[in-house]
Amino acid sequence: MKFTLAATVAATVVSLVAGADLDPIVVKGSKFFYKTSGKQFFIKGVAYQADGSLQGLKTYIDPLADAASCKRDVPLLKELGTNTIRVYAVDPTKNHDECMKLLQDAGIYVVSDLSEPNTSINRDTPQWDDVVYARYTKVIDALAPYSNVMGFFAGNEVSNQKNNTAASAYVKAAVRDMKSYIKQKKYRTIPVGYATNDDADIRLNLAHYFNCDTADNSIDFWGYNIYSWCGDSSFTKSGYDQRTKEFESYSVPVFFAEYGCNEVSPRQFTDVKALYGDQMTGVWSGGIVYMYFQEANNYGLVEVKNGAVTKLEDFNNLKKQISAVNPTGVSMSSYTPTNTKLSDCPKEGADWMASKVLPPTPNQSLCSCMTGGLSCTAKSSVKTSDYAGVFDYVCGGKADCTGINGNGTTGNYGAYSMCSPAERLSWAMDAYYKAQKSSSTACDFNGKASLQSGAAIADTCKSIVQEAGGLAGTGTVTSQPTSSSSESSDASAIVPTLQFGGYKIASAVVAALVGGVAMVVV
Repeated sequence: MKFTLAATVAATVVSLVAGADLDPIVVKGSKFFYKTSGKQFFIKGVAYQADGSLQGLKTYIDPLADAASCKRDVPLLKELGTNTIRVYAVDPTKNHDECMKLLQDAGIYVVSDLSEPNTSINRDTPQWDDVVYARYTKVIDALAPYSNVMGFFAGNEVSNQKNNTAASAYVKAAVRDMKSYIKQKKYRTIPVGYATNDDADIRLNLAHYFNCDTADNSIDFWGYNIYSWCGDSSFTKSGYDQRTKEFESYSVPVFFAEYGCNEVSPRQFTDVKALYGDQMTGVWSGGIVYMYFQEANNYGLVEVKNGAVTKLEDFNNLKKQISAVNPTGVSMSSYTPTNTKLSDCPKEGADWMASKVLPPTPNQSLCSCMTGGLSCTAKSSVKTSDYAGVFDYVCGGKADCTGINGNGTTGNYGAYSMCSPAERLSWAMDAYYKAQKSSSTACDFNGKASLQSGAAIADTCKSIVQEAGGLAGTGTVTSQPTSSSSESSDASAIVPTLQFGGYKIASAVVAALVGGVAMVVV
């Protein structure tokens, strides 16, 4: 759905009014603070999102657009002592005013993931392209006006073992570009971070990688999904002591983006006392309990049936533990950060496969300029399930696909590697057509392609396409065509919604095309 300008302005005005009374959360050094009062902020959070598939839906449920559920649940969240919720997917085309106002009135902040199940960075075939970029910026546009939005996650457990760490280069590019986008749009400063899993083989490298090189392309906060305190554990037995020591000198805030092991049920949440006690509050800024809704994974605090809520024993146990803690921290005015140094980037090798050279910023205008100059292009009717076969055939030796290849390990990215799958498909078809010396039969692909009438690079595009290495895409791009703006907030209105999600990649060749770990095609 495309917003009209009037609708967008009206929604923004309403949103600003709705969230105006809650003091925004800001980052200073490795801590969160209330912007106005200067008091240190500790997250007492709950993950809040129901699984739409359990209700027979083919898509997710946006928890911030469900006013009836918010009216039912916000009082219970407040009863728990919650001051933050984490939501995993929101629909930027929907209205969030009522839920955000209810949360604001209850003193509850929101940290939101930017992705949704079908538009995200896939760990196996990672891609930071103009489709995913448009999704992420739309979510920022929808939520930034609310003062009780405290941050965004650019990814969640994308790299989860050593053999897919190359995907982290793509997520870090998303962090870089979303931080830049927030500045470009002149929104208030809203931090962008990442939520990691607790894998012993890569957790330190992950933390260092996302906090290395430059501040502009590094995270503003680090979320840790950790489930090591199970049952009657302890600060040392759970490993919390080691995790705390590892982050003593980290330069940005760290907190538990998910916690609450359920190996022993009902959960007693005895780790709450440790997390908000003197041993941890010097390093950690609290945490987010997983999760509010009872589902098949048995992590729920409440059970919802036919719209009615039943508190589970976990709810009462968490309430008891949270009500007994009151971390005070330090004031912003008296706090002088000492741990300001960025981390050293992890050494690339078998244990870490992500280059510090990041993919290019998606540039839909450049991609449109490129497709305008192609002689042979894909028909709009081509199914995404047919993409793999075309890429496999063309880039498996029929044409040089360097211009659309991306590799997070080598740090080599074609100038058009950040274009949408549909745009890259047209590029590949055109490369084959030209490799076949523009044979009359070379632009067909079993009815999937056709010759483009009047193909030409527009005058406003010529300089940037030249900078990209022409249609071959072997250069780099640092500018926009003169007729476009990198600050467009409605990019999704002109970006095809086709993507690689939803089917298996045919071969390592195709995996290389979408930025996977596979090596460069020869």
